[in-house]
Formats: sequence, structure tokens, C-alpha cells
Amino acid sequence: MVGLSVAVGRFFEALFWAMMQAAGQIGAIVLGGLFVTTMVVRLVLGRWPWRRR
Repeated sequence: MVGLSVAVGRFFEALFWAMMQAAGQIGAIVLGGLFVTTMVVRLVLGRWPWRRR
């Protein structure tokens, strides 16, 4: 019975860490995409007003 309890605990621990890893990867992708988008917009809009002058 103790062995089953340990197995169930380890299963849920592994499941928790897998979900945290997936959430971290998704967060990193979202933040990276936001950073790249921000840099592209700043480059495009930052140079565009200079062309009008």
C-alpha cells in the first residue's frame, strides 16, 4: 500500500513538473514573439517619420 502511495505521488509530481515546463516554454515563446514584434514595429515606425523630413 505504501508503494502504491509513493507511485501515485511520483506520478502527480511528474505531471506537475511537465505542466510547469510546458507553461514555461509557452511563456518564453509568447514573450519572445512580443519582443521581436516590438523591435520590428519600433524599427519600422522609428525610421518612417525621418523619411518625411
